[in-house]
Amino acid sequence: MSEGFLMEVCVDSVESAINAERGGAGRIELCSSLQEGGITPSIGLLKVVKQYTRIPVYAMIRPRGGDFLYTDREVEVMRMDMDLMKGSGADGLVLGALTEDGRVDAELCMELLAACRPLPVTFHRAFDMVRDPSAALETLVSLGFERVLTSGCDCSALEGLPVIKRLVEQAKGRIVVMPGGGITERNLQRILEGSGAQEFHCSARSSRESAMKFRNHHVNMGASISVPEYASKVADVTKVRTLNAIAKNTL
Repeated sequence: MSEGFLMEVCVDSVESAINAERGGAGRIELCSSLQEGGITPSIGLLKVVKQYTRIPVYAMIRPRGGDFLYTDREVEVMRMDMDLMKGSGADGLVLGALTEDGRVDAELCMELLAACRPLPVTFHRAFDMVRDPSAALETLVSLGFERVLTSGCDCSALEGLPVIKRLVEQAKGRIVVMPGGGITERNLQRILEGSGAQEFHCSARSSRESAMKFRNHHVNMGASISVPEYASKVADVTKVRTLNAIAKNTL
């Protein structure tokens, strides 16, 4: 990591975490099931990642895929996961919750933030589903979130660049606005220059073929539309290094 910027890499495996650090990432966002946008990782995954890496590891707190309107029992799960992550070495946590009308659930987030202390907390891309990004940002500032991850309420950070730029200007250093969503070596420079952001979030993954020799192609372990059974996506050291170099040269 170079002074002046920070690259966060989202990972869902030990290998990806190690590759992210080797490539120059300054922080890891640890999840399971990135194909769902990331959900809470296992304690085992967190502990082994912490064993093999030295950079900060922020653990995702998201009990399921889908929307960010949670039931009381789902909140119970989130609270339990937060306690377990804190006790298992997480350096920070990543969470978010909305009301049914598309606003930040300030009451719930205040309770969750209190339970997270003293760890720093990022508000995740639930932000991209809010009704009013400007008002939502002020809510996050007042609650005390360290940063917000956002694609500018669009399909990707590049498409949401005008909104990200406005949010960075509005934040005025009170909260870190971190672009994320579809960031690659082809668009990173434009996103950093166009937004004024000092941190960015990416997965930098490549597909890797399975080492399995015997393969049963008649069975899928998940839904009918799912990731390939005999391939996986892993953070690519070369891609991370390339993104790191682009950010260094840009900022």
